Amino acid sequence: MSREETIAAFLKAEGLADWRRLPLAGDASARRYERLIGPAGASLILMDADPETCGSSAPFLAIRAHLYRYGFSAPTLQAEDLANGLLVLEDLGDALFARVMAEDPAQERPLYLLAADLLARLQGKPRPEGLETKDAAALAAMIAPVFEAYAPDCADRLPAAREALERALAPVVAVPPVLSLRDFHAENMILLPDRKGDRRVGLLDFQDAFLTHPAYDLVSMLQDARRDPSPGTEESVLQHFIHRTGAEDTPFRAAYAALGAQRNLRILGIFSRLARASGKPQYLALQPRVWRYLQADLAHPALADLRDVLADLPAPGVPA
Repeated sequence: MSREETIAAFLKAEGLADWRRLPLAGDASARRYERLIGPAGASLILMDADPETCGSSAPFLAIRAHLYRYGFSAPTLQAEDLANGLLVLEDLGDALFARVMAEDPAQERPLYLLAADLLARLQGKPRPEGLETKDAAALAAMIAPVFEAYAPDCADRLPAAREALERALAPVVAVPPVLSLRDFHAENMILLPDRKGDRRVGLLDFQDAFLTHPAYDLVSMLQDARRDPSPGTEESVLQHFIHRTGAEDTPFRAAYAALGAQRNLRILGIFSRLARASGKPQYLALQPRVWRYLQADLAHPALADLRDVLADLPAPGVPA
């Protein structure tokens, strides 16, 4: 049976065979999404995550259930065929934070503050069981793609870079790990104005969640590869989060910079891999922004050793 036949059989079994199917923009993974339009304008979302290319959807379902249990706006589950990687989910709409901010820049800071408040509440909830904890060594190991796909001529620097980053990540292991949704940014959050408090933030794309330092998702949001926060926004939201959570300012900022460097190094490599191995050259256009974030992170005094190791790492567009 072809993939399309499998999907058609699933939709028929769920009474959705007559609903109109509209493709939606996907993400960097192999997952596909469609909006299902039914009677009287009713709509749902079909997530097509073929296990052969996307792995199991069980992690997505587990985190979705955890978020929903504690009152966060993860989409409700309408139907599932886990064996075939097919889910029908609540349609949270099209008001992506990135789109709302583009249409009304005055909404940027309030929306980021709302999302920061969500993170603070989420991190105060019990942690889901069965998730991997990313300690300093595991996080440092994740930068390998920058030397494999982005700057292979600098591959001999990988061991030294990992060691320097692991040392810089020392503040990470000093704080109890919390749930990190991992891909927490403005294109994975949807504004739900009819809900209250941080339930106004609809959440997407959390299947790769793990446990790590509380700054991880904040960095993901404020050092977004796809958009630049307006001047001062990153600092004001960072201050707000530190105050809201009672974190110690100096070690939290050191962890924030180290996690920013870790994320941005990894993203440079992943974007190069997507461009060359997956035929997605559009990701190369995002690398200069990621590079700017990386340079800002490396300017933190706690990252001096890593900065020295990476002194010859080429900027985007410069041959390695």
